[in-house]
Amino acid sequence: MDVLYDASLEAIRWLQANYPQLEAALAFISQLGRFEVFLAVIPLIYWTIDKRLGKHLAYLLALSNVVNAVVKHALRLPRPFWLDGDVGLDEEVQYGLPSNHVQTAAALYPFVAYWVRRTWAWVVAVVGILLMALSRLFLGVHFLQDVAAGALIGLLLLAGYLIWLRYFQEPFRNRILGQRLLFIILLPLFFTVVYLFVRLLIGAPDGDVAWAGHLPAAERQSVEDVTTGLAILFSLGIGFIMEASRIHFVVDGSLLRRVARYLLGIAVTLLLWRGLALIFPDEPLWLAVPLRFLRYFLAGIWVTYYAPAAFIRLRLADASPEPEVTLTISDGNIMRG
Repeated sequence: MDVLYDASLEAIRWLQANYPQLEAALAFISQLGRFEVFLAVIPLIYWTIDKRLGKHLAYLLALSNVVNAVVKHALRLPRPFWLDGDVGLDEEVQYGLPSNHVQTAAALYPFVAYWVRRTWAWVVAVVGILLMALSRLFLGVHFLQDVAAGALIGLLLLAGYLIWLRYFQEPFRNRILGQRLLFIILLPLFFTVVYLFVRLLIGAPDGDVAWAGHLPAAERQSVEDVTTGLAILFSLGIGFIMEASRIHFVVDGSLLRRVARYLLGIAVTLLLWRGLALIFPDEPLWLAVPLRFLRYFLAGIWVTYYAPAAFIRLRLADASPEPEVTLTISDGNIMRG
């Protein structure tokens, strides 16, 4: 592993020394992988552009975040600037491998391209993944193996999700409401059990490693990241199922209605997400963790269920009497029917 670390550090130093003019652009690209960006963009898609695409991107993001947080904690591997502070052009608290930015890009960007079914979309997706990987490497926050693992896991998650859409989504949708909700509850519980088992299996971190000074913050961030992912996954599942059963809002409407819809929705989302963060305490951890879960759950259930209900009540959106169209995959093509 030391050989891989040394090779990556040399690559990072070479990039930073020979292409310093790229720092601003790559720093901007890296910011596109932050949670705040997805918090702004995915509700925009779900509320105003393409409801089903927004749903799928939200699910993929939540699944990717949970898997990434669990794997990071299981491996407990460092970041480049933990070993050489001179290469750190950005800072991250969580463990390194796999790169969450690259994993998310590898899961979401190709799905959008698959949905759009245009050659240019595939080109943008591939270039986007490569640029995200380069940005994380250049900024000294990930090793080469981190971004490679992130890309691989992201693509595997995407493949699994597409298999779900093709073979299992329709039988799932034909289940009664209670059965679907039970599955949605069991899924985050499964990841919770996996995470607790991992913590029990690997025990306390090794305090003799060279990056021991980063361990306390990384351990806490692991707990917070898993909690965040589980809360979002739980709220998305419940909210989307309940919306499809009771609300049936449609994104159609004038530009003015769509803008008003988004501004209202995102304002309440930010109030729940950031406003409650200012009220809820960070210590002690046993209290901060369930409150963090509550905060992200409330934001997620607002985005998925209560916001669409409010839009209809305020006449910012219409309700469709028709059952929601099912997305299936047949012979490599997305079919709506």
